[in-house]
Amino acid sequence: MMRKLQIKCSILFAMAIFFGSPARAQEKPSATWEQRAIEGNIVISQWLDSVAEYLDLFVAGRKVTNERNKTSVRIENSSVWKEGEGYSNATGFNVNLRLPNVEEYWNLKFTSYDEERERRASENAQYRQRPREQSYGATIGFFQKLGNVRTSFQPRIELQDPLKVSHSLAFDTTSDLSESAQFIPKIELFAASERGTGVFNQLNFGIRLNKSYAMSLINQSTYEDKGHLFTVSQGVAFSRQVSRSSWISYSLFFNSDNQMAYHLSSYSFAVSWNQILYKNILDYNLTPHLDFPLYSSFTGRTGVVFNVNLKF
Repeated sequence: MMRKLQIKCSILFAMAIFFGSPARAQEKPSATWEQRAIEGNIVISQWLDSVAEYLDLFVAGRKVTNERNKTSVRIENSSVWKEGEGYSNATGFNVNLRLPNVEEYWNLKFTSYDEERERRASENAQYRQRPREQSYGATIGFFQKLGNVRTSFQPRIELQDPLKVSHSLAFDTTSDLSESAQFIPKIELFAASERGTGVFNQLNFGIRLNKSYAMSLINQSTYEDKGHLFTVSQGVAFSRQVSRSSWISYSLFFNSDNQMAYHLSSYSFAVSWNQILYKNILDYNLTPHLDFPLYSSFTGRTGVVFNVNLKF
């Protein structure tokens, strides 16, 4: 009986020390919503990596490389407001599936928009002027370096009824003109069922003025054979690094096309603020702009573009 009483007293004493100790009293406070959001993003990213690695090993049959799986998912929300056209909002996604044990020079993407078509649109050289066109599909990219020239072939299947197929064959390189200047040419041959064949050309220059300032000279054009449409975008942009995670840019662009006769179709000024809130997790950019289009007799029209990108 005395033995049982001693055991009970010992247990009560140990519990009193544990719950009443300073270490217990100074226990960490509950995590904030910000910490929980970051931890949730990390958990989802790790889950996506594990699924991609499982698929990689399943297809390859065995592990042949220790290279880290770089599968990524990006969710993009874009809000566009333009005087005379109103407001629109759209959300898109980009799933870049990497299988290092299977691939060597290719990757697979699932997107809610045609990424290559959007990139070569001349009116988007400065910023996206219109809501993103939804076009769900899958792209297989094949990449190879020919000397200093990067070559890519990217066929894309659009998930429509009936299915639509487009192709892109691109050659690009970066040439150092000096320690602070680069020449960035690119040529892309593309074909799509509804737009026919075409060619995209780019002759850009990048110049580092000092540690904080840089300048870009943009010269790019697109020709689409089916509609006999030739568009050109030329401009200059200055960017300034404000901090390690934010920068601001100022740009002036001129857009031309060959509708009826080759002519200036618009010119625009824009200021863009870019900031990385959490590295590899969340960033955004805000771009107010002033456009002078031909259809309004080159009368200025204001607009704002706000993009938010969430990455996993």
